[in-house]
Amino acid sequence: MRLGAACLAFVTLSGCQATNQMADDFARERAKGVVNTVVADRFPGVNAAPVTDCIIDAASAREIISIAGASVTGVTPEVAQEIVGIAQRPEAVQCIAANSLTLLGG
Repeated sequence: MRLGAACLAFVTLSGCQATNQMADDFARERAKGVVNTVVADRFPGVNAAPVTDCIIDAASAREIISIAGASVTGVTPEVAQEIVGIAQRPEAVQCIAANSLTLLGG
């Protein structure tokens, strides 16, 4: 009986983790679209994809959800400023610098 309960708990937790991962992936993809738009608008001619990845990786879960919401409501100046603020964090700056060849089209 205990084994059955333990198996059920494991399957339930695994299902929750899979659902959480799907939700996280969905939010990250929506946020990437918003960040990509802001980066492309602020830095024309720059390959936005590597910068976007660095910004998303430096963002907290709360920030990702907030930014992802802008994919529905539209990018406000506050959202754009939030993205710029994340881009100025040391981990984002280091990531962007490490990808500088990609940014320059190399």
